[in-house]
Amino acid sequence: MNPDKHIALALADTMLAREASLESLIAAVERALDARWPWVAGMCEALLARTGENFHYFSRREIAGLILLLLGRSKTDEGDDRSDPDAVELPFVDLPPIKRYCTDLPLQPEPDAWLAALALPSIPTLGQLAQLLNVEADDLDWFADQWRAGSSKPARLQHYHYRWVAKRSGGMRLIEIPKQRLRHMQQTILRKLLDRVPTHDAAHGFRLGRSCVTHAALHAGRRVVIRMDLKDFFPSIPASRIHALFIKLGYSDSVAATLARLCTNRTPPAAFSDKQTGGTLPWAQRHALHSPHLPQGSPCSPALANLCAWRLDLRLAALSASIGAVYSRYADDLVFSGGRTLERAAERFHVEVAAIAIEEGFHLNTRKTRVMRSGVRQQVTGVVINQHPNVCRDDFDALKATLTNCVRHGPDSQNREGRPHYRHYLCGKVAWVRMLNPARGAKLDKLLTAISWPSAPSAILADFPD
Repeated sequence: MNPDKHIALALADTMLAREASLESLIAAVERALDARWPWVAGMCEALLARTGENFHYFSRREIAGLILLLLGRSKTDEGDDRSDPDAVELPFVDLPPIKRYCTDLPLQPEPDAWLAALALPSIPTLGQLAQLLNVEADDLDWFADQWRAGSSKPARLQHYHYRWVAKRSGGMRLIEIPKQRLRHMQQTILRKLLDRVPTHDAAHGFRLGRSCVTHAALHAGRRVVIRMDLKDFFPSIPASRIHALFIKLGYSDSVAATLARLCTNRTPPAAFSDKQTGGTLPWAQRHALHSPHLPQGSPCSPALANLCAWRLDLRLAALSASIGAVYSRYADDLVFSGGRTLERAAERFHVEVAAIAIEEGFHLNTRKTRVMRSGVRQQVTGVVINQHPNVCRDDFDALKATLTNCVRHGPDSQNREGRPHYRHYLCGKVAWVRMLNPARGAKLDKLLTAISWPSAPSAILADFPD
């Protein structure tokens, strides 16, 4: 590290541990340098002028950068001194060495009322974070050190399993599954921290009391429904946004950085070696997965994605309200519905939504945009909503035929894909229909109970009695 940067970081540490007053900052710098220098008072005064009442909201790196800038020590990429009108007049001499390093924690500003109301756990140090997650400090360092993960690490030393699944619309999706110990740490972060932070009311995915049915029901019986899709929702959220989110929740830079590294991943190149799976991805998608990102498969990812999409939801809800439309989001699925005004503005509306998504760090998958008027089937997250939430008639007829054939010819005759728990699979299908249309669900229940299943251990069938 550059000696000047080292000195500036040490000065930032000692200043952030003191009150944000001119006298206190001057005393802190003079104590760290063990001497009185003529430029200290001017530098502290200019620093307070730059930061104002938000001094303790700045990180140590930001304060150190301001110190170097004010002292005329900041360099451009070409190596020339960067001129600054607030730079303190100082002869070009080496900055004095640090005599006393500060070991005190930085002062935490009073939290805003909304943040205090969340009652998030206080985690001032990494040691207390390790206690919260019930791990040793060294283990915390090991699990959080995912920035330098590369192909040189054997699979057993990596923190994730990787599995490729095919998308219904074509292409491949990477599921990144954390191993047991990391998964337990992420579940603790989810329960004790993220579950306490509310998301925007427009978000229906991964929320208690919300589902794809509540998401679709908002748009039932509308003249026009517009469905859009966010491209690569989870991988498009970088670790820097997660870091900034934890900073916003009141945690120090070091604690927020560690939490961000625990909740993000950097996919190793070995995961893309198979030409039939990862090797088929476009360069942009591979680059996003190679970079630290939110992994699809982590317990924390859905909650973090909803929080990172807060501004997106806020702006899209306001845009929809301006023309009398309704907006909701289920994960990466954006749905807008309304009357004649939305129908007439559909073309321009799509452009506005795309612009807002880009400004908020997301991108629309334009190939999946659908404008559904009342004369055609309006379907959202698998739910038909022309009049009220209902199951698709074709799906109902296909499931009814399958159950009928199971009654007549036995379930093995219909299990053409070789599902190991075919009875559970059918029970789930029937439960989905029952949730959307109880009358149709009751008809399928009668068929389901009439199926003669082969003998199986009672423990397996306990949850699905005849």
